[in-house]
Amino acid sequence: MSDSSVVILDNGASTIKAGVLGMHDDHPLTIPNAVVRSKGDNATYIGHELAKCRDFTSLRFRLPFEKGFLVDWDAQKAIWDGIFSSEVLGVNTSQASLLITEPYFNLPNIQDVYDQFVFEEYEFQAYRRCTPASLVPYGQLLAKPGLPPPECLLVIDSGFSFTHVVPILNGTVVWSAVKRIDVGGKLLTNHLKEVISFRQWNLMEETHIVNEVKEACCFVSEDFGRDLEACRVRPGDNPIVQEYIFPDYSANRPGRIRRPGEPLDASCQTLIMNNERFTVPEILFHPTDIGLDQAGISAAVAESISLLPEDLQGMFWANIGLIGGNTALPGFRQRLISELRSLAPIDTEVIVYSSEDPASEAYRSAVAFAARPEFPQMVVTREEYQEMGSNACRRKFGDWKPMDKEPARGRDQAKSRAHEGEMHIEKEDIPLATKKGARGRGRGRGSARRQT
Repeated sequence: MSDSSVVILDNGASTIKAGVLGMHDDHPLTIPNAVVRSKGDNATYIGHELAKCRDFTSLRFRLPFEKGFLVDWDAQKAIWDGIFSSEVLGVNTSQASLLITEPYFNLPNIQDVYDQFVFEEYEFQAYRRCTPASLVPYGQLLAKPGLPPPECLLVIDSGFSFTHVVPILNGTVVWSAVKRIDVGGKLLTNHLKEVISFRQWNLMEETHIVNEVKEACCFVSEDFGRDLEACRVRPGDNPIVQEYIFPDYSANRPGRIRRPGEPLDASCQTLIMNNERFTVPEILFHPTDIGLDQAGISAAVAESISLLPEDLQGMFWANIGLIGGNTALPGFRQRLISELRSLAPIDTEVIVYSSEDPASEAYRSAVAFAARPEFPQMVVTREEYQEMGSNACRRKFGDWKPMDKEPARGRDQAKSRAHEGEMHIEKEDIPLATKKGARGRGRGRGSARRQT
């Protein structure tokens, strides 16, 4: 791989953390991973353009990801075009390398389309595709001064679609012990939306506003029963209740929590947040509260560690790292430690590491990984892809699924397999504006077609 800029994309289902190595190492650009239609502005915003929106009421979202997998490649390409353009990163993709994250248990056919877009649509020189948790050993989340990174660690990644418990041994994911909980930020926001709409205001069309309410007001209770009883006995007068002032976009006034004793204008509309503040995040620890027959995070951690070599289990208990936006909820780490101590062996130390911004922790770990001297040997080059197709990526990247023992027949085979496996999804169509973008010129070689 020749010397070139390295583009880093933590390609999440809700937001993309993007940057160029050496330029955005500490503070990535956060881009909404959606095509958004604003009824108030009567305009469509693609990815980074959402910052221009002035009225966030009744937004309609077209998401490239559905149930944790990338299925709408037309929307994703439009968003990537904007990121690579001069409006955001301003990179010439044909003279750059790419490090991108992918979902856990990503389907082989979807991986093929990833490879096809990277090398045929954008013509990157080289790229590396990996899961967010696999990057954590290279970062500073579990780093200790004067000591090498731990050989055994367990990453809890609670993101937009799912929550994953991922054990890593000697830098390699132990896929047989990975656990998934079908609870993520999207489910929490939708549940809060339904609760508020049933009890107070009809906010079923206000996903963006409810998500802001969740991030501003919600927390994880350290004693759920005590807090629930406090809300029941004194519904309107307890230390938990908060009043949220809705945003007024006509006056350019954002939403916020009302300060104690603050007078209100007659035009202000407010939302009372009582036990909703902690009953919604409680789903992460008890999915059965909404009828989801799955274990919570703490039980999933214990089950995952029980599947690992017995003589190493103590090291996994002592090296637990938190990444993903949901782990930023106040009280999350304290509640997790409390529950894990009751599940761990009595002579085992339980240590949970967190960062100030867990949502971008995977990106910062990716920066550290891309800066390592051995990184050029861990990527697939365009020449290797042209010779072997996606088989070159499977062999170098490794995978949760054993690679098929079939001979590589080059690029044509990879292209045909990618098209056979393209996934389609029926959804409300938000038209995409034609953009000139960076290298994505819409040549059609890597574009997935939607069924009609």
